[in-house]
Amino acid sequence: MTIRDYALERGALLLRRLAFQMYRAARLRDPESIHDLRVAIRRFQQCLVAFAEFFPRGQSKKIRARLHEIMQIAGQIRNRDIALDLLGKSGLPADLELERTWRGEIRQLHGELVRLLGRWGHRDLSRRWGARLGL
Repeated sequence: MTIRDYALERGALLLRRLAFQMYRAARLRDPESIHDLRVAIRRFQQCLVAFAEFFPRGQSKKIRARLHEIMQIAGQIRNRDIALDLLGKSGLPADLELERTWRGEIRQLHGELVRLLGRWGHRDLSRRWGARLGL
């Protein structure tokens, strides 16, 4: 197996995982699925960068930019999930207003994330992005 073959095989695998995690995050909307989505994005982006010579530059750059959009929203959700967890474990008196605010922001951000993921049709993502990248 050549390095090129490995890069394309790895890219295809990571893209399938990414599409699955996008679907899962859109359906479950829980902290674990958001974390897994962020991990899948990072791994796929790292593959595109590490093996850049084997992927069409323009397509790779466009895909990474779109993933950056998802990563921003998912990161905001993740930060609030972690903050809520820390707040609960802190032993401090409950600040219900702050907790309500963060939970409301999480709901709003989940809505944005689901709309963004729906716009790209994560079910068809592997095929479309795979074709653009030559996978």
